[in-house]
Amino acid sequence: MTYKREQGYRSTTMGPSGMITTPHYLASQAGLHVLQNGGNAIEAAIAAASTISVVYPHMNSIGGDNFWLIYNAKTKKVKALNSSGRSGEQATISFYKEKGFDKIPARGYLSANTVPGAVAGWGEAYTYSTENVGRTHEWKDLLNYAIGYVKEGFAVTPSQEHWTNVNIDENDHEFRYLQRFDEFCKTFLKADGSSYKKGELMKQPDLANTLQKIADEGSKAFYEGDIAKLIVADLQENGGLLTLNDFKNHQSNWVDPISVEYKGHTAYNLPPNTQGMASLSILNILNNFDFETIEEGSTEYYHLLIEATKLAFADRDKWLTDPDFVDIPVDDLLSKSHGMTLANEINVQLSKEMEKQLDPKGDTVWFGVVDKEGNAVSFIQSIYHDFGSGIIPKNTGVLLQNRGSFFSLDEKEINCLEPNKRTFHTLNPAMLLKDDELSLVYGTMGGEGQPQTQAALVTRIIDYQFDVQAAIEAPRWLYGRTWGASSNSLKVESRVSAEVIQALKKLGHDVELVDEFTDIMGHAGAIQIDQNKVRHGGADPRGDGAALGY
Repeated sequence: MTYKREQGYRSTTMGPSGMITTPHYLASQAGLHVLQNGGNAIEAAIAAASTISVVYPHMNSIGGDNFWLIYNAKTKKVKALNSSGRSGEQATISFYKEKGFDKIPARGYLSANTVPGAVAGWGEAYTYSTENVGRTHEWKDLLNYAIGYVKEGFAVTPSQEHWTNVNIDENDHEFRYLQRFDEFCKTFLKADGSSYKKGELMKQPDLANTLQKIADEGSKAFYEGDIAKLIVADLQENGGLLTLNDFKNHQSNWVDPISVEYKGHTAYNLPPNTQGMASLSILNILNNFDFETIEEGSTEYYHLLIEATKLAFADRDKWLTDPDFVDIPVDDLLSKSHGMTLANEINVQLSKEMEKQLDPKGDTVWFGVVDKEGNAVSFIQSIYHDFGSGIIPKNTGVLLQNRGSFFSLDEKEINCLEPNKRTFHTLNPAMLLKDDELSLVYGTMGGEGQPQTQAALVTRIIDYQFDVQAAIEAPRWLYGRTWGASSNSLKVESRVSAEVIQALKKLGHDVELVDEFTDIMGHAGAIQIDQNKVRHGGADPRGDGAALGY
């Protein structure tokens, strides 16, 4: 039995000409303004990405990485851009082990061991847009929204207030207690050491200068000019690893997207070093099940998607790393035959025990844009942990990511640290096409939860024909670990019925109830294009976002 949910708590936003959804309303407004003034989806994405790097600093920064899926309405092709940074030329296992580490520190200067790729991604996408879509806005104009907010101030969201307080926990010196870093205090705390409260205005003058230089000189200013010199000087003064050569040699790469067929659609994602192959693998497994016989929200529905996730993650954890260092059999892992093999491993009456404990982290922003001509962007940008490494090099305002802390110091591990290597990335933006026409742009933040939430969105929108906003709002789950946990658990929003919870426990799931709407589940979004070419956009009430159309 299936049913169609017509409406969520919020209404789905509809627009005949353009649509943007982001997890922060100011970023959505910046992107919409570009669209309304004739800009294309890529230009709107740059305006939104730069804005959200200012107004949502606990989740992302220009000191992080990003990934792009771009749909070109003229060619009806999907392009993929990997703008994640590589480890420094001096980053070696022996360097850390000689200092007595058996794992890379999660915070501090030694966690900031990969070059930030975000700004280069903006620049590379802008060049592609100019050459292949048509330029309507100057580069510097797209960054003016962000520069305005960072100079004049923006209102702190409840999310930023919450995560700032979490990260100045005096009892957690390993992962939190970021006030030990002077520039963090200067930037994100008030003079008395307290956090900014929701609604208070926050300015970042150092970041304003940095963004202005990037606006005036282009994205290369971040990698070859004074900005890079300031970053590297501060890192090296404090025992860090990155060099000027690392910044100068950074390259963002256009890569072939990967895809699987799903219920008459083609699902696209990013190849390794992202976990896009895990997101697609879940859909590839689910292809072998008839959702006409499975009720959405039932025990069978949750169990099936959770078990498919476990199997996809097992392949991911075995193989995922930088493909320049390992030959990853992506085609085999996403083949229909392999999907069927994994589907046959699912026991509908018993939860599968996982040998490896998952270690989910990742604070990220995903957003989607569709312009008047039908060009689209599915975009994701991250600093890994909330507030990344906690390090802001002096006089830059640039909060550096700690993505490289996920490298292993065990040389036998697939994702072991080596110089000039990209680490395993949780980031993976997604799209669905039907007969080469854009159908759905979707994604979420949330580390380990990204593939799981993507599967929830696709099944609810495609299989159960949910309204976009309703699909985003529907109860979600997260299988995996969170910080400090010693074992996996299945976190389920408490709106799921007590009967289903009890049934999942009987199947062997270690169920942990969480709040009705919790950002543990990530901030999801989606834009669906209907048969009349109307854009239907949704934003997650778990975040601070908005879907805006015109």
